[in-house]
Amino acid sequence: MKGKQISICLNIILKIIGITGTLTLANILAYPLSSYGESAKELDNFYPTLESLESTDWQFSQSHDRSDRNSDRNSDRNSDRNSNHHSDHHSGEHDWPEPIHDNHTYSLILLEQLEYRANEGEDSLNWDAVSWVGGDYERLWIKTEGEVGLDSGNGEAELQLLYGQLITPFFDGQVGLAYQQLYGDTSKGRAFGVVGVQGMLPYVIETDAAIFISHKGDISAKLSAEQQLLLSQRLILEPKLETHLAIQDVEEFGVGSGINDLELGLRLRYEINRGFAPYTGINWTRKFGKTADFAEEEGEAVDNFAVVVGLRLMF
Repeated sequence: MKGKQISICLNIILKIIGITGTLTLANILAYPLSSYGESAKELDNFYPTLESLESTDWQFSQSHDRSDRNSDRNSDRNSDRNSNHHSDHHSGEHDWPEPIHDNHTYSLILLEQLEYRANEGEDSLNWDAVSWVGGDYERLWIKTEGEVGLDSGNGEAELQLLYGQLITPFFDGQVGLAYQQLYGDTSKGRAFGVVGVQGMLPYVIETDAAIFISHKGDISAKLSAEQQLLLSQRLILEPKLETHLAIQDVEEFGVGSGINDLELGLRLRYEINRGFAPYTGINWTRKFGKTADFAEEEGEAVDNFAVVVGLRLMF
Protein backbone atom coordinates (compact mmCIF):
# COMPACT_ATOMS: atom_id res chain seq x y z
CA MET A 1 0.00 0.00 0.00
CA LYS A 2 2.84 2.38 0.81
CA GLY A 3 4.48 1.65 -2.57
CA LYS A 4 1.26 2.54 -4.40
CA GLN A 5 0.92 5.84 -2.50
CA ILE A 6 4.53 6.73 -3.23
CA SER A 7 4.07 5.99 -6.92
CA ILE A 8 0.97 8.19 -7.16
CA CYS A 9 2.74 11.07 -5.42
CA LEU A 10 5.78 10.75 -7.68
CA ASN A 11 3.60 10.71 -10.79
CA ILE A 12 1.86 13.94 -9.70
CA ILE A 13 5.22 15.58 -8.86
CA LEU A 14 6.59 14.65 -12.29
CA LYS A 15 3.63 16.27 -14.04
CA ILE A 16 3.90 19.46 -11.97
CA ILE A 17 7.62 20.05 -12.41
CA GLY A 18 7.48 19.08 -16.10
CA ILE A 19 10.34 16.61 -16.12
CA THR A 20 9.88 13.71 -18.50
CA GLY A 21 11.87 10.52 -18.21
CA THR A 22 11.83 6.89 -18.69
CA LEU A 23 10.06 6.28 -15.48
CA THR A 24 6.40 5.33 -15.85
CA LEU A 25 3.71 4.44 -13.39
CA ALA A 26 3.96 0.81 -14.43
CA ASN A 27 7.72 0.70 -13.73
CA ILE A 28 7.19 2.28 -10.34
CA LEU A 29 4.62 -0.32 -9.41
CA ALA A 30 6.66 -3.26 -10.84
CA TYR A 31 10.04 -2.60 -9.17
CA PRO A 32 11.22 -1.24 -5.83
CA LEU A 33 12.32 2.33 -5.75
CA SER A 34 15.94 1.28 -5.01
CA SER A 35 16.25 -0.49 -8.37
CA TYR A 36 15.84 2.69 -10.41
CA GLY A 37 19.42 3.70 -9.99
CA GLU A 38 20.31 7.09 -11.42
CA SER A 39 16.68 7.89 -12.07
CA ALA A 40 15.97 7.52 -8.41
CA LYS A 41 18.83 9.86 -7.63
CA GLU A 42 17.27 12.39 -9.95
CA LEU A 43 14.04 12.03 -8.00
CA ASP A 44 15.93 12.75 -4.81
CA ASN A 45 16.92 16.05 -6.36
CA PHE A 46 13.25 16.95 -6.78
CA TYR A 47 12.61 17.46 -3.08
CA PRO A 48 14.63 20.67 -2.67
CA THR A 49 12.86 22.02 -5.72
CA LEU A 50 9.44 21.26 -4.21
CA GLU A 51 10.41 22.73 -0.88
CA SER A 52 11.64 25.86 -2.66
CA LEU A 53 8.38 26.08 -4.61
CA GLU A 54 6.29 25.72 -1.45
CA SER A 55 8.40 28.35 0.30
CA THR A 56 8.03 30.73 -2.65
CA ASP A 57 4.24 30.26 -2.70
CA TRP A 58 4.01 30.87 1.03
CA GLN A 59 6.15 34.01 0.78
CA PHE A 60 4.04 35.29 -2.10
CA SER A 61 0.84 34.63 -0.13
CA GLN A 62 2.20 36.44 2.92
CA SER A 63 3.34 39.35 0.75
CA HIS A 64 -0.09 39.50 -0.93
CA ASP A 65 -1.88 39.54 2.44
CA ARG A 66 0.37 42.34 3.70
CA SER A 67 -0.31 44.28 0.49
CA ASP A 68 -4.08 43.84 0.93
CA ARG A 69 -3.92 44.99 4.55
CA ASN A 70 -1.82 48.04 3.62
CA SER A 71 -4.24 48.81 0.80
CA ASP A 72 -7.23 48.57 3.17
CA ARG A 73 -5.52 50.85 5.71
CA ASN A 74 -4.68 53.39 3.00
CA SER A 75 -8.23 53.22 1.72
CA ASP A 76 -9.61 53.82 5.23
CA ARG A 77 -7.27 56.78 5.71
CA ASN A 78 -8.33 58.28 2.38
CA SER A 79 -11.98 57.74 3.24
CA ASP A 80 -11.53 59.47 6.60
CA ARG A 81 -9.75 62.37 4.92
CA ASN A 82 -12.52 62.72 2.34
CA SER A 83 -15.18 62.51 5.05
CA ASN A 84 -13.47 65.16 7.16
CA HIS A 85 -12.99 67.35 4.10
CA HIS A 86 -16.67 66.92 3.16
CA SER A 87 -17.75 67.73 6.73
CA ASP A 88 -15.49 70.78 6.84
CA HIS A 89 -16.73 71.91 3.45
CA HIS A 90 -20.36 71.88 4.62
CA SER A 91 -19.81 73.15 8.13
CA GLY A 92 -20.26 76.72 7.00
CA GLU A 93 -23.75 78.12 7.27
CA HIS A 94 -23.61 79.56 3.76
CA ASP A 95 -23.02 76.07 2.31
CA TRP A 96 -26.32 74.55 3.51
CA PRO A 97 -29.02 74.05 0.84
CA GLU A 98 -32.13 76.15 0.84
CA PRO A 99 -34.76 74.99 3.38
CA ILE A 100 -37.93 73.30 2.17
CA HIS A 101 -40.80 75.78 2.29
CA ASP A 102 -43.69 73.59 3.46
CA ASN A 103 -45.83 76.34 4.99
CA HIS A 104 -48.07 76.66 1.97
CA THR A 105 -51.56 78.15 1.86
CA TYR A 106 -54.40 75.88 0.78
CA SER A 107 -58.14 76.30 0.44
CA LEU A 108 -61.30 74.20 0.30
CA ILE A 109 -64.96 74.79 -0.45
CA LEU A 110 -67.25 71.92 0.55
CA LEU A 111 -70.99 72.08 -0.03
CA GLU A 112 -71.81 69.16 2.22
CA GLN A 113 -75.57 69.36 1.66
CA LEU A 114 -77.51 71.03 -1.10
CA GLU A 115 -80.79 69.18 -0.99
CA TYR A 116 -84.49 69.11 -1.56
CA ARG A 117 -86.47 67.85 1.44
CA ALA A 118 -89.87 66.33 0.96
CA ASN A 119 -91.23 67.08 4.44
CA GLU A 120 -94.48 66.04 6.06
CA GLY A 121 -95.53 69.67 5.78
CA GLU A 122 -94.02 72.26 3.49
CA ASP A 123 -91.12 71.11 1.34
CA SER A 124 -87.87 73.00 1.72
CA LEU A 125 -84.46 73.67 0.22
CA ASN A 126 -81.63 73.08 2.71
CA TRP A 127 -77.90 73.71 2.60
CA ASP A 128 -74.86 73.09 4.78
CA ALA A 129 -71.46 74.33 3.59
CA VAL A 130 -67.99 74.94 4.95
CA SER A 131 -64.94 76.67 3.52
CA TRP A 132 -61.45 77.33 4.81
CA VAL A 133 -58.18 78.88 3.69
CA GLY A 134 -54.82 78.54 5.41
CA GLY A 135 -52.12 76.05 6.26
CA ASP A 136 -51.63 73.06 8.53
CA TYR A 137 -51.71 75.07 11.76
CA GLU A 138 -53.87 78.13 11.16
CA ARG A 139 -56.99 78.53 9.06
CA LEU A 140 -59.77 80.99 8.41
CA TRP A 141 -63.13 79.21 8.39
CA ILE A 142 -66.47 80.18 6.88
CA LYS A 143 -69.54 78.08 7.71
CA THR A 144 -73.13 78.48 6.66
CA GLU A 145 -76.33 76.47 6.92
CA GLY A 146 -80.02 77.12 6.57
CA GLU A 147 -83.35 76.27 5.02
CA VAL A 148 -86.09 78.04 3.11
CA GLY A 149 -89.69 76.89 2.53
CA LEU A 150 -90.49 76.45 -1.15
CA ASP A 151 -94.09 77.69 -0.74
CA SER A 152 -94.03 80.41 1.91
CA GLY A 153 -90.40 81.52 1.58
CA ASN A 154 -90.02 81.45 5.37
CA GLY A 155 -86.80 80.11 6.76
CA GLU A 156 -83.58 80.80 8.61
CA ALA A 157 -79.88 81.03 7.86
CA GLU A 158 -76.69 81.10 9.88
CA LEU A 159 -73.24 82.39 8.93
CA GLN A 160 -70.02 81.92 10.91
CA LEU A 161 -66.60 83.52 10.43
CA LEU A 162 -63.96 81.77 12.53
CA TYR A 163 -60.22 81.70 13.15
CA GLY A 164 -58.89 78.18 13.71
CA GLN A 165 -55.67 77.04 15.40
CA LEU A 166 -54.44 73.44 15.58
CA ILE A 167 -54.50 72.44 19.27
CA THR A 168 -54.04 68.65 18.97
CA PRO A 169 -53.11 66.43 16.03
CA PHE A 170 -56.81 65.86 15.30
CA PHE A 171 -58.60 68.99 16.54
CA ASP A 172 -58.73 72.69 15.73
CA GLY A 173 -59.70 75.28 18.31
CA GLN A 174 -61.96 77.93 16.77
CA VAL A 175 -63.06 81.40 17.79
CA GLY A 176 -65.00 84.04 15.89
CA LEU A 177 -68.37 85.57 15.12
CA ALA A 178 -71.71 84.23 13.92
CA TYR A 179 -74.97 85.73 12.74
CA GLN A 180 -78.41 84.10 12.67
CA GLN A 181 -81.21 85.47 10.50
CA LEU A 182 -84.91 84.56 10.45
CA TYR A 183 -86.75 85.73 7.35
CA GLY A 184 -90.25 85.52 5.97
CA ASP A 185 -93.29 87.23 7.50
CA THR A 186 -91.14 88.68 10.28
CA SER A 187 -87.41 89.16 9.74
CA LYS A 188 -85.09 89.38 12.70
CA GLY A 189 -81.51 88.44 13.52
CA ARG A 190 -78.95 88.24 16.27
CA ALA A 191 -75.14 88.12 16.50
CA PHE A 192 -72.96 85.77 18.53
CA GLY A 193 -69.45 85.28 19.73
CA VAL A 194 -68.34 81.72 19.07
CA VAL A 195 -65.84 79.39 20.77
CA GLY A 196 -65.55 75.80 19.67
CA VAL A 197 -63.55 72.81 18.49
CA GLN A 198 -63.70 70.84 15.29
CA GLY A 199 -61.91 67.62 14.47
CA MET A 200 -61.97 63.86 14.32
CA LEU A 201 -62.71 61.35 17.07
CA PRO A 202 -61.65 57.68 16.99
CA TYR A 203 -63.37 55.55 14.34
CA VAL A 204 -63.17 58.56 11.98
CA ILE A 205 -66.12 60.39 13.54
CA GLU A 206 -66.07 64.01 12.39
CA THR A 207 -67.15 66.31 15.23
CA ASP A 208 -68.04 69.99 15.48
CA ALA A 209 -68.91 71.52 18.86
CA ALA A 210 -69.39 75.21 19.63
CA ILE A 211 -70.70 77.57 22.29
CA PHE A 212 -72.58 80.71 21.19
CA ILE A 213 -72.97 83.85 23.30
CA SER A 214 -75.40 86.37 21.79
CA HIS A 215 -75.07 90.13 21.94
CA LYS A 216 -77.72 90.02 24.68
CA GLY A 217 -75.83 87.46 26.76
CA ASP A 218 -77.89 84.42 25.78
CA ILE A 219 -75.82 81.23 25.83
CA SER A 220 -76.45 78.26 23.59
CA ALA A 221 -74.49 75.35 22.17
CA LYS A 222 -74.43 73.10 19.13
CA LEU A 223 -72.99 69.64 18.63
CA SER A 224 -72.80 67.61 15.43
CA ALA A 225 -71.16 64.30 14.59
CA GLU A 226 -71.02 62.30 11.38
CA GLN A 227 -69.21 59.29 9.97
CA GLN A 228 -68.53 58.23 6.40
CA LEU A 229 -68.89 54.48 5.85
CA LEU A 230 -67.37 53.24 2.60
CA LEU A 231 -69.55 50.52 1.07
CA SER A 232 -67.28 50.66 -1.99
CA GLN A 233 -64.76 53.08 -3.45
CA ARG A 234 -67.58 55.30 -4.72
CA LEU A 235 -70.66 54.36 -2.67
CA ILE A 236 -70.63 56.00 0.77
CA LEU A 237 -73.18 55.84 3.57
CA GLU A 238 -73.15 58.83 5.93
CA PRO A 239 -75.06 58.90 9.23
CA LYS A 240 -75.26 62.26 11.00
CA LEU A 241 -76.44 63.55 14.38
CA GLU A 242 -76.99 67.17 15.36
CA THR A 243 -78.43 68.78 18.49
CA HIS A 244 -78.86 72.27 19.97
CA LEU A 245 -78.96 73.34 23.62
CA ALA A 246 -79.67 76.62 25.39
CA ILE A 247 -79.24 78.04 28.88
CA GLN A 248 -82.04 80.65 28.71
CA ASP A 249 -85.41 80.89 27.04
CA VAL A 250 -85.40 83.15 23.99
CA GLU A 251 -89.04 83.10 22.93
CA GLU A 252 -88.45 85.67 20.19
CA PHE A 253 -86.45 83.05 18.28
CA GLY A 254 -88.47 80.04 19.45
CA VAL A 255 -85.70 78.73 21.70
CA GLY A 256 -86.34 77.17 25.12
CA SER A 257 -83.86 76.26 27.81
CA GLY A 258 -82.40 72.76 27.86
CA ILE A 259 -82.14 70.47 24.85
CA ASN A 260 -83.85 72.26 21.96
CA ASP A 261 -83.95 69.56 19.28
CA LEU A 262 -82.40 66.44 17.85
CA GLU A 263 -81.77 65.77 14.17
CA LEU A 264 -80.81 62.39 12.71
CA GLY A 265 -79.93 61.85 9.07
CA LEU A 266 -78.80 58.99 6.86
CA ARG A 267 -77.58 59.71 3.33
CA LEU A 268 -76.23 57.43 0.64
CA ARG A 269 -74.10 59.10 -2.02
CA TYR A 270 -72.34 57.97 -5.16
CA GLU A 271 -69.12 59.83 -5.91
CA ILE A 272 -68.82 60.25 -9.65
CA ASN A 273 -65.61 62.00 -8.67
CA ARG A 274 -64.41 63.58 -5.45
CA GLY A 275 -65.95 66.90 -6.36
CA PHE A 276 -69.38 65.75 -7.54
CA ALA A 277 -71.59 63.26 -5.70
CA PRO A 278 -75.38 62.95 -5.93
CA TYR A 279 -77.10 61.41 -2.91
CA THR A 280 -80.42 60.41 -1.43
CA GLY A 281 -81.50 59.66 2.10
CA ILE A 282 -83.83 60.29 5.00
CA ASN A 283 -83.90 62.91 7.76
CA TRP A 284 -85.77 63.08 11.06
CA THR A 285 -86.04 66.00 13.50
CA ARG A 286 -87.69 66.33 16.89
CA LYS A 287 -88.09 69.37 19.16
CA PHE A 288 -88.13 69.11 22.96
CA GLY A 289 -89.24 71.04 26.03
CA LYS A 290 -90.13 74.69 25.73
CA THR A 291 -88.78 74.78 22.19
CA ALA A 292 -91.54 72.30 21.24
CA ASP A 293 -94.09 74.43 23.11
CA PHE A 294 -93.05 77.57 21.23
CA ALA A 295 -93.31 75.68 17.92
CA GLU A 296 -96.87 74.49 18.68
CA GLU A 297 -97.92 78.03 19.57
CA GLU A 298 -96.69 79.14 16.14
CA GLY A 299 -98.55 76.30 14.43
CA GLU A 300 -95.37 74.45 13.50
CA ALA A 301 -94.76 70.72 13.70
CA VAL A 302 -92.85 69.31 16.66
CA ASP A 303 -91.32 66.47 14.68
CA ASN A 304 -90.76 65.89 11.00
CA PHE A 305 -89.68 63.04 8.72
CA ALA A 306 -88.31 63.86 5.28
CA VAL A 307 -86.95 62.11 2.22
CA VAL A 308 -84.02 64.03 0.77
CA VAL A 309 -82.33 64.24 -2.64
CA GLY A 310 -79.31 66.40 -3.21
CA LEU A 311 -75.75 67.02 -4.32
CA ARG A 312 -72.43 67.11 -2.47
CA LEU A 313 -69.93 69.44 -4.17
CA MET A 314 -66.29 70.06 -3.40
CA PHE A 315 -63.96 72.67 -4.94
